[in-house]
Amino acid sequence: MEEEGTTERMYTMETVTEYYDYPNDSATCNTNVSVLNPTITSIIFYLVFILGLLGNSMVLWVLLKVMRLKSMTDVCLLNLALSDLLTALSLPSWALYNQGYHFGSDAVCKAMAGAYHLGFYSGILFVTLMSVDRYLAIVHAVAALGTRTLRYGVAVSIVIWTISFCAALPDAIFSKMDFEDNVTQCTKSYPSNSVKTWKLFRNFSENTVGLFISFPVTVYCYVRILLVLRGMRNSKRGRAMKLIFAIVVAFVAFWVPYNVVIFLQTLQQLEIIDTCKATQQINAALGLTETIALVHCCVNPVIYAFVGEKFRKCLAGVFSKYLFKFYQPTSLLSKASENETSNTPL
Repeated sequence: MEEEGTTERMYTMETVTEYYDYPNDSATCNTNVSVLNPTITSIIFYLVFILGLLGNSMVLWVLLKVMRLKSMTDVCLLNLALSDLLTALSLPSWALYNQGYHFGSDAVCKAMAGAYHLGFYSGILFVTLMSVDRYLAIVHAVAALGTRTLRYGVAVSIVIWTISFCAALPDAIFSKMDFEDNVTQCTKSYPSNSVKTWKLFRNFSENTVGLFISFPVTVYCYVRILLVLRGMRNSKRGRAMKLIFAIVVAFVAFWVPYNVVIFLQTLQQLEIIDTCKATQQINAALGLTETIALVHCCVNPVIYAFVGEKFRKCLAGVFSKYLFKFYQPTSLLSKASENETSNTPL
């Protein structure tokens, strides 16, 4: 939620009452409108943290200890899990903050904001990279053999982490603990002569990554993949198409609403939307859609890893070796490990 001073609310991560004077409204407007109360938000954060920690840690363990990194697909999965894990690890701090436990340190505030936004940018970019990787593996299977290598995967991952770090850096730099009227807030404090510019830059960065680049690229890749799969006649065709449908639906459900609200908030900052009621609706929608977007960090392991045939075989082999020796022979582990993930991109 925005504030026309030098400080601004950190999205849904804290509660603060704000007031605006609108020329079209007869009274001062209270824009502290939220669909979810702080207790419910904190519970959601704790659940996402637990599920995200377990799911992404297991993905990392299987990729590093069992499958070994052999292809660009493996590198994509590894970095997506790292990104989601980073987001998940930042959530308990915000949950405690919503419950009124303030740490009182600028360093902690900067770390919370930096980790959260680094996970946001890198997560959505690695989801996009997964889409491009699957597109190359299916639509351009032969031509892309030389580009879908481990070395290219590492190079692209370094570029994505660099972009994500640069995009998240301003949020970390300008975040600080603010003590005012006996209320402690982790806010962003921009230079007084460029408050509006930095707010617009932040919104433009998020929309560029999430709405103007990732969304059309993801949709294009999977539409092309579906067109190729439609011409195939094999037993895995139906399952692959269902998986693609699930990926696109998840992307739209988790990311598009939040980015649309961010775009509307930009219109508000440009004073194209300047009524109290509209601002209240945008702020309420922002809190809800951001919370929904955060759930992606515990859903991604299910969509991108556990549904993959090779990954599931390796995971089953691990459990058969250490926990359920009577259920499946341990030879499945070594057999699955010999196969490259790139052979089954879906």
